[in-house]
Amino acid sequence: MTNIVLFGKPGAGKGTQAEFLKEKYKLTHISTGDVFRFNLKNDTELGKQARVFMDAGDLVPDELTTKMLIDEVNKHPEANGILFDGYPRTLSQAEALDGFLTSIGSKVAATIALEADDELLVQRLLERGKTSGRIDDQDEEKIRNRYQEYNEKTAPLMDYYQAQGKFFAVNGIGTIAEITQRVSAVIDNL
Repeated sequence: MTNIVLFGKPGAGKGTQAEFLKEKYKLTHISTGDVFRFNLKNDTELGKQARVFMDAGDLVPDELTTKMLIDEVNKHPEANGILFDGYPRTLSQAEALDGFLTSIGSKVAATIALEADDELLVQRLLERGKTSGRIDDQDEEKIRNRYQEYNEKTAPLMDYYQAQGKFFAVNGIGTIAEITQRVSAVIDNL
């Protein structure tokens, strides 16, 4: 089982890249955002809890996020591998993911970070918010708050995965095809 973590700030292109990579490498794509939206749309108990944090522009707490993701992984026991999009975002999530994957005889093969300038990403999200209807993409202050939390909580993951030899930074600026080529080069060399 080849498990890949796509890493990057909201708007960095994780979802876009995941669409190409899941087909090319026959991976099951699990997007934290999609899992949240499913739970929110269906008004599940986990969704109700997540809504409070998301509406405030905050990241959902680790325990709640991890519960949602483990539930989703368990829906795909036949998967050749998982492409995690937006998870883990904190050190405790990474440790929980490693523990869970170990318990099922697997591991993270690589973490690929899509890197891009905050100002460019804010504009991407505001544009996306005009057509997506996503409340969290329509308020610049909330977007910037998400980035501040991301920077504070996610930075330790770089060291965590670098220490394991599993962290790869990729330039997230360019055409979709150029970025896909850069990400594929990392995966092909695992």
